[in-house]
Parts: sequence; C-alpha cells; structure tokens
Amino acid sequence: MSETPVTHDAPRHESWTPEGPVAPPPRVDEAAVLDAIKTVYDPEIPVDIYELGLVYAVEIGDDGAVKVEMTLTTPSCPSAQELPSAVEEAVRGVANVTEAKVEIVWDPPWDPSRMSEDAKLALNMY
Repeated sequence: MSETPVTHDAPRHESWTPEGPVAPPPRVDEAAVLDAIKTVYDPEIPVDIYELGLVYAVEIGDDGAVKVEMTLTTPSCPSAQELPSAVEEAVRGVANVTEAKVEIVWDPPWDPSRMSEDAKLALNMY
C-alpha cells in the first residue's frame, strides 16, 4: 500500500503595525515586464531587444524592484546610451514596479546565435 506524501507549507506571516495588519505589496507580473521590454527596439534593427537576445536576466524583487541584465551587440553600439534608458522607462511603466535598474554586461558576449527564430526570420539570417 502506497502512502500519500505529506507536504508542509511554511506558515505565512503578515506584517503588523499598531494600526492593524499590513497587506503584502502586490506582485509584479513577470510576463508584463517581458512584454514591456519587448517594446524596446534597437533603432538600427527592426527587431525588439528581447528577440535579439540582448536581455540576459530579469530579476523581480518582492518589493517590486526590477533588475535587468542586458548586453549590446557591440561595445561601440551607437545606441549604448539610449537602449538601457528605454528599457528602464518601459519597465517602470509596469504595474507595481517600484524601481527599475538596467545593468549592461559584456560576459558572455552577444552573438547572433542568441537571437530567437522570429528575429532570424525577420532579419533574413538563415
């Protein structure tokens, strides 16, 4: 006879103040953050930066802070100043985001293999 596994969920504790319980802050929707990032395009390429494979990581904190690690196609990219700012602005527009920070990273270096199939198709890179 097999036994049903028993799971123990950790008790959930709410914050409390003298005025009463404090509800946890609303969560940031990861899909909404990715959709916002997908609205940012490199001005020289008709594909969004997410499909180009320039976004390496998105971290969403419990406090609503969002950190995006991304790269550029080259260190001498003419859009090096405007793309990170555009990503921060787009992410800040997502409901419940309290802070948006973009960090440019160079390791691993970007190459065309990071592009989605849709991006390769749009750029005729087959």
